[in-house]
Amino acid sequence: MSVLLSYIFLGLSLSAPIGPINAAQLDKGLKKGFLHSWLLGVGAVLADIVYMVLVYMGVVHFVSTPFVQTFLWAFGAFVLVYTGIESVLSDGKVSISAHHQDDSLLASVRSGFIMSLSNPMTILFWLGIYGSVMVKTAADHGTGDLLLFSGAIILGVLIWDVVMAAIASSFRKMLSDRAITWISVLSGLSLIGFGLYFGWRAAAALFG
Repeated sequence: MSVLLSYIFLGLSLSAPIGPINAAQLDKGLKKGFLHSWLLGVGAVLADIVYMVLVYMGVVHFVSTPFVQTFLWAFGAFVLVYTGIESVLSDGKVSISAHHQDDSLLASVRSGFIMSLSNPMTILFWLGIYGSVMVKTAADHGTGDLLLFSGAIILGVLIWDVVMAAIASSFRKMLSDRAITWISVLSGLSLIGFGLYFGWRAAAALFG
């Protein structure tokens, strides 16, 4: 049981560092509430599962090629900059009384999935971290427990998503329209910042 809890804690630890998904969840929670923010996180987790499966199937060598990594950096830069600009431009319309509740929940899931799927840090992260975890688990406990411990990691990630969504939606209830707008602008700018960093990494990989 303690081993299982350690893998859940690993999932929490992997999700806690501030990154594009956490910034997007904060922005979504401020604008549209808990459920939209949480579902964006669920979409990101679905992308995590995709990469975990790819690592499990041994598709590490293909993703590790310089051409593929350069493409991933560039595509991730485009997605994050586009999302950040869209977020900043829509912040003037933010209102506690009207947070575009007509936006579909599926759109929030899709947004998180695409953002995480196109994030090269997610890809390299899971290739490195999960690859190592998989090797360690297989060595210490056998391949039969890989699915169980992988599920524990995902559970930890999902718990963090609930925490982030709760924090964001709490801010939404406590803060004024003006404060929410400023925080949303900062969230959008942080997404743009991550996107520019990814673009720089793509250029560095492309031009040496």
